[in-house]
Amino acid sequence: MNSTVPPQSSAADMAKMVVAIAILLGAVFGYHYFSDGSQLYRVLGIVGAVIVSLLVASQTVIGQAGIRFMIDARMETRKVVWPTKQETTQVTMIIIFIVILVGLILWGLDGFLGWVVKGLIGT
Repeated sequence: MNSTVPPQSSAADMAKMVVAIAILLGAVFGYHYFSDGSQLYRVLGIVGAVIVSLLVASQTVIGQAGIRFMIDARMETRKVVWPTKQETTQVTMIIIFIVILVGLILWGLDGFLGWVVKGLIGT
């Protein structure tokens, strides 16, 4: 059996995550504090802070696991076999037909049960 134990977070990792979150919070604060300034510079500041924060966070065990997860997710999406336009159209038409058919059945059943109830209570 091949089992690997994931590395544990250290105090340094926690400190790095706190710094990354502090950078993000500082960017949000700065964005609102400099609301009289240029929108372009404020957005560039946010983007830069997010990039720096992600770089700091990627140096932690949790950040590296997140990066591995994103890489694996990208590889899995490349393996997906997407349906052709014809298959999509056919399945959509079948679903529309079934929805209409079930709607008509329920409408008929409702009418029939309403007629039965009216007959039973005599109105």
